[in-house]
Amino acid sequence: MKFYFNGEDASQIAIGAFAMALPVSFSEEVWLLGESLPLTNLLLITLLSLFFLVYFAYFSIFQANVKNRIPMFIFRIIIAYLITLMVVALVLTSLNQFPITTLPDIAIKRMIIVTMPASLGAIIVDSLDKE
Repeated sequence: MKFYFNGEDASQIAIGAFAMALPVSFSEEVWLLGESLPLTNLLLITLLSLFFLVYFAYFSIFQANVKNRIPMFIFRIIIAYLITLMVVALVLTSLNQFPITTLPDIAIKRMIIVTMPASLGAIIVDSLDKE
């Protein structure tokens, strides 16, 4: 079976990310966490997000068969996370909660926090039409 990445895959990732990012982004708790969460916790959130992306993609999308497709597997994880980051940044910007020019540290923290559930939504929606 040949795996590739196309516009449909990108749109599925973006839709899944948007579906999960939207309700989380409206939460004032996320906005406040972005102001107070230490860097160590943000690193842990990022690692957890990536771990679950890898775990889900490995068993669901690639069906535990990445032997000859390691570059595609790695690419899919990276692109899913990057698309999710962009979607989250757009959602937070639309809510005026992404002060990237005035308070970039808070903006990035908020983006990382919201990206955790959004990335899972992204990869789940991406996997729905896979065999």
